[in-house]
Amino acid sequence: MKTSLRLESAINRLYIAFHNNTLNPECCKQCAVGNILNNTDSWKHLSDNHGSLQLNYVGSVHQTLGRKFNGYTPLELLQIEAAFLKACGYKLPIHHKNKKPKNPMDKDNLFKGLSEVIVFLCQLDGVENVMDYTKLFEVEKDKPKYTLT
Repeated sequence: MKTSLRLESAINRLYIAFHNNTLNPECCKQCAVGNILNNTDSWKHLSDNHGSLQLNYVGSVHQTLGRKFNGYTPLELLQIEAAFLKACGYKLPIHHKNKKPKNPMDKDNLFKGLSEVIVFLCQLDGVENVMDYTKLFEVEKDKPKYTLT
């Protein structure tokens, strides 16, 4: 399967963050988008609230000008982060009064968020979910239909 450079790069960064324990939903540098953008938090200025899908003035200007950050538009970045946070169990946008997971750094919790982000990233690029393992179990004439390569 052919994937875009932005997708490959994003998945690689998220994979490393997950395994290095540097994926943190409550830190703008270590959340899904923070990791995709090289552990920077400049993306947080695109919206007024962490987890919001609403671009603020700065975000709208960048979106209108067609700017991309590591291949993603400002709106796509907000959508990526929202998918991550929702799957991790947050009520959006993040606010001290809104629901959040008891242990945000729980590996199972982070894996759910990571999986949802990858599904969304694949949808953005129009490719099949790279984490879909169901094809590995398809059989044809009692033999695996696909091989691991």
